[in-house]
This record gives sequence, C-alpha cells and structure tokens, in this order.
Amino acid sequence: MKLTEILNRKELSLSFEVFPPKTQDVFDVVKDATEKIAALKPSFVSVTYGAGGGTSKYTLKIAENIKRTYGVETLAHLTCVSSDKNTVRERIHDMQLSGIENVMALRGDIPEDKINDDRSRWDYSHAVDLIRELKKSGADFCIGGACYPETHPESATSREDILHLKEKVDAGCDFLTTQMFFDNDLLYAFLYKIREAGINVPIIAGIMPITSAKQVERAIKLSGSFMPRRFKSLVDRFGSDPLAMKQAGIAYATDQIIDLYANNVKNVHVYTMNKPDVAEKIMKNLSDILGK
Repeated sequence: MKLTEILNRKELSLSFEVFPPKTQDVFDVVKDATEKIAALKPSFVSVTYGAGGGTSKYTLKIAENIKRTYGVETLAHLTCVSSDKNTVRERIHDMQLSGIENVMALRGDIPEDKINDDRSRWDYSHAVDLIRELKKSGADFCIGGACYPETHPESATSREDILHLKEKVDAGCDFLTTQMFFDNDLLYAFLYKIREAGINVPIIAGIMPITSAKQVERAIKLSGSFMPRRFKSLVDRFGSDPLAMKQAGIAYATDQIIDLYANNVKNVHVYTMNKPDVAEKIMKNLSDILGK
C-alpha cells in the first residue's frame, strides 16, 4: 500500500520509526525490538538506513519482516551521500525485489572526511537528486522526503530552505516528514509558510520522546532544535531520576501529539529509538483518541 493512501485519510495516523542493526551479531536483538513495535499495529513503520548504506541489507530485511509478519506497511529509507549511481540503482532494484512500495529519499549525513569535498563531483549532492533518480528508474514508489520546521542547518534563510523544499516536491516527492521539534508553534508557523509557497503534499509531524537527560544533548546536536522553557524545566527537575525522566518525557511527547491532533495535524511519526515500551505507552495514552 502506498503511504499516501494512509496519509490522505480523514482518520488520525500514528507511525513509528525503527533502525536496523549495524552488524549481524545483534540482528536478532534489534529484530525482536522492531517486531514488538510492529505488533502495536501503528499506521506504518519506517526503517532507517545507515550512513553510507552500511545497513542497507538489514534495512530491507527488517522492513520485509514487519510487512510480511505483521501486515504493517513499511517505509524504507534510502540515502545517497557518498554513493555513486550504480550503487543507488542496485539499492532501488533490491527494494523492488523486496516488494517495498514506499521510500524515504534522503541525502544523509556527510562523513567528516568528505565535508570539504567538491560536491559538484558527486553523483548526488542533495536529496532532490535522489528523488529524480527514483522517478527516472520507473519504479512505482511512493516517495517521502524530510523537512525542517526550524530551517535546514545548511540553508541561509527560511525562504531559501522552503524554495529547496518546493524543488523536492516538484521533482516527485509525495509527502514530507519533519525533523524532531519540541515546540508545536514552530510547526504551525512552518506549515503556514509552506502552504503559502504552494507545497500541498501531506506533512507528517516528527516527534522524539526524550526519555533520558543524555538524549537532550544528542537531540540538540542532531537537529539544533529549540528547547522551550517548559521542556528545559522538565529536564532540570527529573533528569537525574531515570524512571521519572522517562515518564515525564513520554508525557511531554504525548501532550505534543494531542495538541497536534487537536490542531488538525493528523499524521504524526514517533522516533522510537527501538524502544517498544516507549512506543507502547504512547499508543496507550492515545488509545481512545486513535480509536484503538
């Protein structure tokens, strides 16, 4: 099933993200965690793709297993940074053979040893290049892309960022998933701007439950997200107590999701970090809202 069929429904959707193992020796442990998350029957599950394609075979194995065993639709990530066209075309072929219908097209993080490279020499410099490759391949994929409510860190201005986002949509991107954010007002302002710019594809709001104090620093480093005062207060008060911090973090994420649903943002994606208990608690907190 194409994800646009789910995202364009009137019903609310809640999806989860999982990541594959980096090595075979932990495959079974990671597979078990992803199965427990899939067993919750979210709207769909997305499976990430390691830097440089290092987990590509595991991405497909996890995605295939979830779809086949649990009947839950999957979204397989694909990144193109540091990849040549032959490699990417092989990955596209592998996804077709695996029965994958939905692809998240991302540039990916640039390795530290390539930050100063001349990107004009790369086969793919930006996600839009990968989207064009996916469309050119003739594969019948539903294509997703990423967006940044607080502006992409490499864009000089919000206007420039939205112009690049429009370029991705015009190239064939069918829906967009946001980077994590902790202040819903930032998303609402972003949605107004992109709709004004003529970007009308479905938007999925990305929520990261912060369940430990250590995650805060990592979240800021990864996304540069603004941390509202009430969120900082939560971390200051409960950060030294792991159980309390976990409960408070889940409650904060739940509150964000409820507010999003109440304001007609009906598609929400939770970055679970492969934690089935976190996914389950959020699902239970929203059971009556979701009708599950």
